[in-house]
Amino acid sequence: MKYFTKEVKIGLTGAIAIAALFIGLNFLKGINLFKSTNSYYIVFSDIKGLAKSSPVMANGYGIGIVHDIQYDYRHPGHILVEVSVDDGMTIPKGTKAKLVTEMLGGCNLNLVLPDNADNVYAPGDTIQGDDTGGLMDKAADIVPQVEQVIGKVDTLLTTLNAVAGDPNLPAIMENAKNITANLDESSRRLNHLLGSDMPALTGKIGQIGDNVITLTDNLNQLDLQSTLGKADTTLNYLQLMTEKMNRKDNTLGLLLNDSMLYNNLTHTAGSADSLLIDLKETPKRYVHFSLFGRKN
Repeated sequence: MKYFTKEVKIGLTGAIAIAALFIGLNFLKGINLFKSTNSYYIVFSDIKGLAKSSPVMANGYGIGIVHDIQYDYRHPGHILVEVSVDDGMTIPKGTKAKLVTEMLGGCNLNLVLPDNADNVYAPGDTIQGDDTGGLMDKAADIVPQVEQVIGKVDTLLTTLNAVAGDPNLPAIMENAKNITANLDESSRRLNHLLGSDMPALTGKIGQIGDNVITLTDNLNQLDLQSTLGKADTTLNYLQLMTEKMNRKDNTLGLLLNDSMLYNNLTHTAGSADSLLIDLKETPKRYVHFSLFGRKN
């Protein structure tokens, strides 16, 4: 027991403390020193804030951590990411490694595994990287649209404030109130009309329709062909009469078209008128009256 001196004990205690601290720090980083892992490499052009010890997911399930990140100075624009995954995890060929940024910051690495698992990557192989944007990248794309909407909302609020401050607004509201009251009264009268007068009007319209049907039936029973024939004959007689009235080979035509007869009638009327005038002025020339007999 002489070997376990005070200095040896202090040294052993310090070594154990350092080992425990090292194991604890790695455990906090997600590194399990007592668990075997396999390393794979992924090349990205932009790691979007991915850091060491960030979790590695397989279809959303944690299978490992990011072990190391190095910039490839021989190939500018390429960043080499080393990931350590569980020893029992096999990664099929065709798997894509995607970077997904979180809303609260940070970035996760997600391995999207294909359905076909026949061919797998060997430890140390390079997996295809995909710089797919996460939720925050999509939100950044939405920000310009949100800014446009905010601008329109601001314009709308400014317009509403201008309308609310218009001194004519109370009068407009009063007019709107009156219009609403008038519309309510019109609606009430319309409902009364539809409830009281409309049935009677509908009955009258139905009666008129029945009368029209009766009239149509009566018209169908008439001998329209015979009636039209008689009307055509009458029109022919009228046409014949009109033609005779325009000719001078008949009595009626002579009366209407012979100017000599008209002149004789005019002359006779004039003579009769002169005779009446002379009879009125000198009645004794034509009529003799005597109470005691006629004188010679």
